[in-house]
Amino acid sequence: MALALRAPRFQPLPASIPATSTAFASTARPSSSAATATAICATASPFTEATSFSRYRRDAWSYTAQDSSSSSSAAAAAAAAASGRRDDEIALQLPELRRLLEALRASRGKGLEGEGGGGGPGRVALVGTGPGDPELLTLKAVRAIEAADLVLYDRLVSNEVLDLVADGARLLYVGKTAGYHSRTQEEIHELLLSFAEAGANVVRLKGGDPLVFGRGGEEMDFLQQQGIRVEVIPGITSASGIAAELGIPLTHRGVATSVRFLTGHSRNGGTDPLHVAENAADPETTLVVYMGLSTLPSLAPKLMKHGLPPDTPAVAVERGTTPQQRMVFAMLKDLVNEVHSADLVSPTLIIIGKVVALSPLWVESSEHDALNNENSSQPSPTVSPV
Repeated sequence: MALALRAPRFQPLPASIPATSTAFASTARPSSSAATATAICATASPFTEATSFSRYRRDAWSYTAQDSSSSSSAAAAAAAAASGRRDDEIALQLPELRRLLEALRASRGKGLEGEGGGGGPGRVALVGTGPGDPELLTLKAVRAIEAADLVLYDRLVSNEVLDLVADGARLLYVGKTAGYHSRTQEEIHELLLSFAEAGANVVRLKGGDPLVFGRGGEEMDFLQQQGIRVEVIPGITSASGIAAELGIPLTHRGVATSVRFLTGHSRNGGTDPLHVAENAADPETTLVVYMGLSTLPSLAPKLMKHGLPPDTPAVAVERGTTPQQRMVFAMLKDLVNEVHSADLVSPTLIIIGKVVALSPLWVESSEHDALNNENSSQPSPTVSPV
């Protein structure tokens, strides 16, 4: 399959960093208004959501019980997931999962007997799918997806990427979102192991890069300890893909000498982002916060308390690199309020640092803000009586 290449939309400006305060929401798509983008976000998502119709249609095979039709089983599973009854959903899947394992083992055994007997496990590929745009997939990732027998995929794998899976392959959703885990991490480990031991060519699809806040290291370590061959196919992590989309250089001579990736989630939940603010508050470092919407109200004031200037440029980007992309540019001191006003939703990436002001969109937002201020300061026109 040939992948179309898209030229970069923006190039960083050589101008010095403006000091203008700005707060601006945009879609980064010149042909679409912010209102249109908001409407699109409300009705469609590029990603696989926990209870989406496309997900249940795609995974209907796993709900097919021996005594019922696939459509009624899929509908029952969707209803169970929508109401939060996770145990019911898994119970519906178990019979078909068991039969698929048996079929894989039988097929593997017959094929090897014809070649003189023997047997061996399949393999697992941990594949990064990037931030959402299917054109950002590597060729190696595409080949692995097309050759898979079974695909286990996360919530932030875009539907367009899943369309690349071969017709004969099976797909199984194992995504996680706040308040809903379709599988525990331990269950995912066991699924990968069971299907690999049955001889399947298993692909584990993860948004972004498997080894950047993707728990790919845990899955790789578990499988290798069980003697399963694991291949890691890197993906473009959201920091790189979204920064490039907006024309933000994560490092820039004389502006930022390093970049730091932070997770906005603490290991055990809560609102404290891993106590990172004290060490992260470096004006010469670009900060990229993954999964940080819920902890941003705690993180932003901590960064300022520990020395990061309140007027540090920042941007929050929802569903970056997809047609539904929305973003908010603001100074750090205003970022929490502006993100709240724009009602951004997950997945949202946050970039904080002076390099954000190198984006052409920061300049556009500054001009937009200045124009609004100018218009608001002008006296209203008077109408002469007739």
